[in-house]
Amino acid sequence: MIVVSVILFVLLLAAAVALGVVAALGLRGRLRRNALVGVRTEASMASDESFALANKVAAPTTAAAAVMLLLGAVAAIAPGGLFGVIAAAVTTAAALVSAAYGGTMGTRAAAAAAPAPDEQGGCGHSCISCSLKDACKPA
Repeated sequence: MIVVSVILFVLLLAAAVALGVVAALGLRGRLRRNALVGVRTEASMASDESFALANKVAAPTTAAAAVMLLLGAVAAIAPGGLFGVIAAAVTTAAALVSAAYGGTMGTRAAAAAAPAPDEQGGCGHSCISCSLKDACKPA
């Protein structure tokens, strides 16, 4: 059982540190848009600003998830055998829920801050803007 406890400790500690770094960078607005970490949804990846906003909104719950994983790591290595493994599993589940909630709130914030379709330009704003311009002319 000690081997399982040590493996859980190392994995949860590494995950807690990684999430803590992502949360700190997101809160400060220094997490750059990338394909690996942070809130990566269609709304958040639309621009650098929306990515920064989504991750700033998600940062507090991401930090809470990091703390939960840290508690799980400590519980995994604490004496108690099976109790520590169960506590690590429970804190990991709670951390996943917390991180998912933050990601959802970040995505909603990024989507709400996105410009309305009318402000984005494109076809349909004038007869000269699209390939159907000849259809706009009176007969």
